[in-house]
Amino acid sequence: MVRLGHRLHQERLQRKQSLEEIAQELKIKPTFLLAIERGEYNKLPSPAYAQGFVRNYASYLGLSKAEITALFKREFDEKNAMKVLPDSMMKTKEFPVERIRIQQSVIAVIIFLFIIFAYLFFQYRAAIIPPYLSITSPQQDSKTSQDITVTGQTDNNATVTINGEAAMVSNNGNFQKSITLFPGVATISIQAINRFGKETTVQRTINVQ
Repeated sequence: MVRLGHRLHQERLQRKQSLEEIAQELKIKPTFLLAIERGEYNKLPSPAYAQGFVRNYASYLGLSKAEITALFKREFDEKNAMKVLPDSMMKTKEFPVERIRIQQSVIAVIIFLFIIFAYLFFQYRAAIIPPYLSITSPQQDSKTSQDITVTGQTDNNATVTINGEAAMVSNNGNFQKSITLFPGVATISIQAINRFGKETTVQRTINVQ
């Protein structure tokens, strides 16, 4: 069976031309022409280049295009042909636009839901969490006179009572109240209650002189 490469090789030898001479005329690398003569189509850049190189080479040698085309199609398996460059360099990677859009939409929904839940939590946290309550004065087991001022801080929407008596709470949550105690060991009970009925109680035991 006649091989395409052998046919081209024999014709070139009859014309007494080197691969370098023909390569210079056709502007094709000698290594590519040699690959064609050897039937090593996997060493050519791509199927399209392979067919073009073969046609140009055959036309230069004066061979029948119909004959060369028939031999080429018989020998060349385009599906299994390998390229000089790897696929990662020859092919343009498909940009997953649709996938990115879906991911962006999912992220946007998650962020939106997070903002909604955060807003609801901060709006209604008082229904779940008892109010914050911190007592600045008096300190536990401290010694004091009969007339003292109880000070502290709580949530600005909470109601504060000290030994059952209401104390004024400012916009920033600070409160204070003056009370009179009997000499001896006394217990002060400070209670903060929010609008949902959640309460926090702190007690201080002091020595009244």
